[in-house]
Amino acid sequence: MTMRIPEPSHLSDEMAALMARIAAEGAPQPDPTLLPPAEGRAQCEEAIARWNVDLPDMADVLTLWLEADETLDSARCRLRVFVPDNAGAGLILFIHGGGFAFCSPETHERCARVLAVEAGMTVVVPDYRLAPEHPYPAGLNDTIAALRHVGTIAERCGLAAGPVLVAGDSAGANLALAAILHEQSQGAPAPSGALLFYGTYDRDFETASYLQFAEGPGLTRAKMQRYWTMYAGDRPVAADPLACPLQASDAALSRLPPLHLMAAGVDPLLSDTLSLQTRLTSLGRTEAVTVVSGVTHGFLQNTIDLRAAREALRFAGVEARRMAAQS
Repeated sequence: MTMRIPEPSHLSDEMAALMARIAAEGAPQPDPTLLPPAEGRAQCEEAIARWNVDLPDMADVLTLWLEADETLDSARCRLRVFVPDNAGAGLILFIHGGGFAFCSPETHERCARVLAVEAGMTVVVPDYRLAPEHPYPAGLNDTIAALRHVGTIAERCGLAAGPVLVAGDSAGANLALAAILHEQSQGAPAPSGALLFYGTYDRDFETASYLQFAEGPGLTRAKMQRYWTMYAGDRPVAADPLACPLQASDAALSRLPPLHLMAAGVDPLLSDTLSLQTRLTSLGRTEAVTVVSGVTHGFLQNTIDLRAAREALRFAGVEARRMAAQS
């Protein structure tokens, strides 16, 4: 089936100006996915540090450790915890993106803080293991462990018992959704909802958006192919719903908690979100997709400069409060 890409499919003036400014401020950098992993990560951390300034004030910022869970084959995991001044009960477990191989709680700190303020909830960001040194399912196992032990995390943060939401961007949205699918298959209680931002949900590089935005701007098809190769290792994951959630059964998707689906309009991954929404609609669910026109993949990192990023997180905060209130 051919999927139509929502219009407009060109950069907004705001996004184009930002990308031009970035290009003018520094020399071209090598593609981090073509560097040794440690070098690629260092370059990525340095590049994204420019967006993690003028951080919104928090009532508290904590660093905790979640011990390994042998039943899940998870590793000891560092957690960054952001408690806003307006924090109510409960929390959001936010899984950062980065192609399963890059980024950290620090690269996503401003995004996490803004979401915490907009939702009025504490945000917890796990520092899960990264590929290719730790391929699938290592990062997923760490994410599942964080979700499974979220009650303990809340208690250690001094939070009152309350609703739990899961969120994630890009590869983090994949891990967030896969963790929910895993836990519901084990009969565990579902979170109150999930906020999924421009996720990668399948290993299909022939979708309409992969073809239209193969060369960017921003994320490219070739980069995503390398990210998936790093994550999958030598495992055949194309039919595995815990690696590719779009492969989940109708029954599994039907049982998901409420989802807030958001996509970037100029993004090779746009079709992934549209395809997920199509599957959900076919099952009688009512999730809509918010497609933010004119912006590229990862735009939520740019809340300093992009009004669209601030507005998208403000709307996500509204959705988070709605999901929490209905739980």
